[in-house]
Amino acid sequence: MKALVIGATGATGKELVNLLLENNDYEAVSIFVRRPTGKSHPKLTEHVVDFSNVNSFQSEITGDALFSCLGTTLKDAGSKEKQWKIDYDIPADFAAVAKQNNVQSLILVSSYGASAKSSVYYSMMKGKLEDYLQELHFPQYIIFRPGPLIRENTDRFGEKISVKVIKFFNAIGLFKNLKPITTTFLAEKLVKAPKVLPSGNTTLELNRIIEL
Repeated sequence: MKALVIGATGATGKELVNLLLENNDYEAVSIFVRRPTGKSHPKLTEHVVDFSNVNSFQSEITGDALFSCLGTTLKDAGSKEKQWKIDYDIPADFAAVAKQNNVQSLILVSSYGASAKSSVYYSMMKGKLEDYLQELHFPQYIIFRPGPLIRENTDRFGEKISVKVIKFFNAIGLFKNLKPITTTFLAEKLVKAPKVLPSGNTTLELNRIIEL
């Protein structure tokens, strides 16, 4: 299989790329990034691209499975409009070209609570992306909806606090559906998913992610 990855420089994306390169079921891995990563591997092809113009590199978007891990926070993006561009527009445009190029599997890292009808901006945005990608009709479409992620060496103070709070409640039997998982654990499940799950649409909430 040949894997395509967007969001390869994020916490989950980095772990995912490393695992894909180590996995014998994937003979090639293409990543699409804004700037060079300096990473080198015989199986790895790195494309430095302008994500605002996906059509300029559409011939490179060929393979078997597209892993979409791109995302940011409102704080890092600077505005809702910029966050929408990163979290919705780029993955949507990239996936549309991948479908045109006959990529068979789309694996999306979404979020717990994603719903186009949500009153929470982030959850609404993720839900609308899920719905749009479903309308592309990939032969295999897998949505991951993890809860809080434990990122190694994170510098996000709010993230650290929220994970600690949820772990406390988990310890007394509450909010089990929001149990934090590590980005490494999530990446392991992402690598496995297109090989073991059936064709069609599959949505994995936390419990199914853990059981996969």
